[in-house]
Amino acid sequence: MPGLFADLPLNNAPTLSLPRAASGMVAHIICHSDPERFALLYELIWRLTQGEARLCEIHSDPLIHRLERMEKSVRRDLHKMHAFVRFRKVEQDGDERFVSWFEPEHFIVEASAIFFVERFTSLDWAILTPKGSLHWDRARLTIGPPARAEDVPAGDAFEDGWRRYYESTFNPARLNPDLMRSHMAKKYWRNLPEAQSIAELIRRAPSRVREMMEREAQVPRKRDPQKAVEQMQDQAPHSLAALNRLIMRAAPMVQGGTRAVLGEGPLQPCLMLVGEQPGDMEDIEGRPFVGPAGKLLDRALQEAGIERKKVYVTNAVKHFKFEQRGKRRLHAKPNVGEVKHYRWWLKKELDLVRPQVVVALGATAILALKGKALPVGANRGPTEFDGQCGFITVHPSSLLRMQDERDRRDGFRRFVSDLRSASELGKDTCAARENSALAARNG
Repeated sequence: MPGLFADLPLNNAPTLSLPRAASGMVAHIICHSDPERFALLYELIWRLTQGEARLCEIHSDPLIHRLERMEKSVRRDLHKMHAFVRFRKVEQDGDERFVSWFEPEHFIVEASAIFFVERFTSLDWAILTPKGSLHWDRARLTIGPPARAEDVPAGDAFEDGWRRYYESTFNPARLNPDLMRSHMAKKYWRNLPEAQSIAELIRRAPSRVREMMEREAQVPRKRDPQKAVEQMQDQAPHSLAALNRLIMRAAPMVQGGTRAVLGEGPLQPCLMLVGEQPGDMEDIEGRPFVGPAGKLLDRALQEAGIERKKVYVTNAVKHFKFEQRGKRRLHAKPNVGEVKHYRWWLKKELDLVRPQVVVALGATAILALKGKALPVGANRGPTEFDGQCGFITVHPSSLLRMQDERDRRDGFRRFVSDLRSASELGKDTCAARENSALAARNG
């Protein structure tokens, strides 16, 4: 049988056109630790180029089934690395450097690099693993060879404080070791400072529960989220990077969410799109609008003639609220109190991004921007958010939930029209500001 590249000169690389689904799958499976991964990918590409163009849609095919499981395993490993890397401070020649040890299951070190560079740009750090290492000196990223756990310091003062905090917030009445292990497998425990306390906390849980039940019941004070965020004012960040660092350090204010998913895009854009909250894929990848709703949004922006890279996208709620059902994480809608918890973050983000027009995607975004609940249908179109030029439209996920194909097509066309109108409104606002500034300069 002739090979896939049999007719090509040896000194020329082949040019292959693969479906988008296959391209994404290949990028992840290359990182898998299975020694057969390249042979499996060869078979996949061979079949795609030999008449099975829709192969990736046949989930019952043994090859696709195996590759999808491998891809999921790599995605999960990337998510664990993003969530469980812990840096330790090292003093070097009077300067601070942060070093971490992590043990990935797959060859994901290079694939994870951009995540850490973007989130710790201002720090000098290194991530060491037995499969390779990353080194960042605040300006340049270097990919290094495998390392040893002994190359990382045993701990620092911050870890002691973090462990005491973890112990003080542990609720023995809600102890569920199986759920703990489903979120954080035991193989990661030895490299996490808080995990050193888990065995003792589990051992003491029954007696602590009895003590809690024997105490006289006390009525808890009502939480005041507004008062809590007002206390943040003395930290008032003066840049988006400083605000993002603050958000990353804050504990999730909703049930679930392993980490904050930050907004992304340019400052002073024509449009700033505000959604509800990150979803499962956004929480895994650490970026907004990358799941099914995000793909639909990308298509709508393209049809509206808007480049996504010129738009700032974010969410009203910065963490993924979900309910665990077996191994699945099911989206749970944030309530009014939770949305108001995050309103301070969104308003500061809005002040620092300074868009021409803010587009509220759905009811939760309206609540966060207006401070009160309003129906989308009755308020769809141009509006104002505390003096800021705005526009109200649906969230793209609402289109995905439509059962009727005709309704979905009509809804999508109207959504594209809304984005186009918001973009034109932004251009008009920008022109008006420029004319006003010009008139002021001319006296």
